[in-house]
Amino acid sequence: MMLIRKKIFIMKIKNKISIIALFALFLLIMSGCEDMFEPAVENHKENDDLYNMPSWATGLLGHAYISNPLGSWSFNDVATDDAVSNNPDNGYRLMATGSWRANNNPMDRWQYLRASWQYLNQFLFIADDVNWAEDPLVAEMFRDRMKGDAFGMRALYMYHLLLNHGGWSENGELLGIPIIKEPEDLNSEFDLPRNTFQECIDQLYADVDSALLLLPEEYGDISGNNMVPEKYRAKGVTAGQYTRVFGDNGKNRMSSRIAKAIRAQAALLSASPAYTDGTNVTWEQTANNMAEVLSALGSNPVAELDPKGNKWYASSTDIQNLPAGVNPKEMLWRGNKEESLDLERDNYPPTLFGSGRVNPTQNLVDAFPMANGYPITDPASGYDPNNPYNGRDPRLDLYIIRNGSQAGPQNTVINTAADGGDNNALNRVETSTRTGYYLKKLLVQSVNANPSSETQAYHYKPFIRYTEIFLGYAEAANEAWGPTGTGSHGYSAYDVIKAIRQRAGITGNDPYLELVKADKDKMRELIQNERRLELCFEGFRFWDLRRWKNDITEPAKGMRIESGDYTVLESVERRAYQDYMYYGPIPYGEVIKFDNLLQNKGW
Repeated sequence: MMLIRKKIFIMKIKNKISIIALFALFLLIMSGCEDMFEPAVENHKENDDLYNMPSWATGLLGHAYISNPLGSWSFNDVATDDAVSNNPDNGYRLMATGSWRANNNPMDRWQYLRASWQYLNQFLFIADDVNWAEDPLVAEMFRDRMKGDAFGMRALYMYHLLLNHGGWSENGELLGIPIIKEPEDLNSEFDLPRNTFQECIDQLYADVDSALLLLPEEYGDISGNNMVPEKYRAKGVTAGQYTRVFGDNGKNRMSSRIAKAIRAQAALLSASPAYTDGTNVTWEQTANNMAEVLSALGSNPVAELDPKGNKWYASSTDIQNLPAGVNPKEMLWRGNKEESLDLERDNYPPTLFGSGRVNPTQNLVDAFPMANGYPITDPASGYDPNNPYNGRDPRLDLYIIRNGSQAGPQNTVINTAADGGDNNALNRVETSTRTGYYLKKLLVQSVNANPSSETQAYHYKPFIRYTEIFLGYAEAANEAWGPTGTGSHGYSAYDVIKAIRQRAGITGNDPYLELVKADKDKMRELIQNERRLELCFEGFRFWDLRRWKNDITEPAKGMRIESGDYTVLESVERRAYQDYMYYGPIPYGEVIKFDNLLQNKGW
């Protein structure tokens, strides 16, 4: 019966394709084309093609990677207290200043992720019957790999759908999305209610569990039959057969390690203040999930923290020399390396031929401590408001261009003062900074954006960094066991934060950390601040503020420097959020179409 259902479903797909093809043919006729009457032979397919041609089946899976929500930079930081944009048409700028609506949502992921979810459902529906290879053992492993890939990507989509659209309804339920695990066709019921947030998390966990049963911890060639995993070795699989399926050519595709990280991310979201009342996920479970990911680094993961992990983007040569699919120590999952100058051209200061689009705020600058580890508000810090950049945490100059910084291929001194002599000055032209700061993080300073002598550099987009996982563990461990508690893992939140701050260049024995390690609340504040600094401009701040239920209305501040005097600009840009905006909306167009689709409260 299952096979018959699958055949019927494929026939329905083919019928829909035929209708589209007829419409395309009509358009060609109307346009006067004559050679369309000789269609290519390869376009004539039978109903069984999806089973007999694996490339067609993998096309469904490939769509998941095309739609990967981690695949591009969003810079939604400009919707937070960390940054503004000098582009008046920037969607996040408009959103933060009062235009965020259910029918005008730059954060909307509903349509395209749910559409991609359907591709995965279709793939999983047919995967067992696809002829993956002539060799039956190789075919079985390909089936496992492809299905595990699909389950892992479906978990990723669920996480991002919950991140963007999970929320409390008017009836007091924490809701997620409608869970659909079967392929849909024209006869399917589309007016489905949203499942609870917890049910969605349960489904995500189930998909991760399925992925873990099918995928390797990591892909890689093997040289001996004794290295074949037992479940395949018992069936007679050789090293060559295993390498064909799970070897180096699979690197940077979904793996068990990545699936575990997605589960840990989802647990962190669920345990956070904004969601915890609607879930059964605990901080201890979250810490354990994070620790399971970190265990890949060895018995003492903290000791394996990448010493260059906070400047992973800075060396084009290092990125260029990365073999295909190979991850640096900091990266758990990344995108492909590409040679470009797009980031620099968008964000360099004007005199470096950039558009200065992302402007860090004074709020973020103030979040960087002094080099001795004390916050600038602490009397013991030694902070001098008349010399505000002196003696600061080295990450400030690593991530932000401020007045007097050097940037670009010639180490040009950037003057952002209001009375500066060029277009880098505060509010001088439309591409000038609005805050007194320019973005430096993510940019390769060897890039020349001058149109007459352009040079490019290699970049890649991190999907999941180990520093993110370390910080997730620190947050959860502090809540579960306190600052110095270790659970069953041998390292604490304190240990993680100490290592991260030492890597950053905090001098001495970090007396401020020693002061707060006995106070769970103060340690929480420190962990949140370290997360803010380490992950700045990588798309985390917006989601973190919401899941923590921290203030999302703090105005974006700047710094005006004139005649050597420093004046904080208290409101460069307002933040017009309402309390219900801690949770994003379901698209208005979907809610009006389907009676059973409840909107989040307030939208």
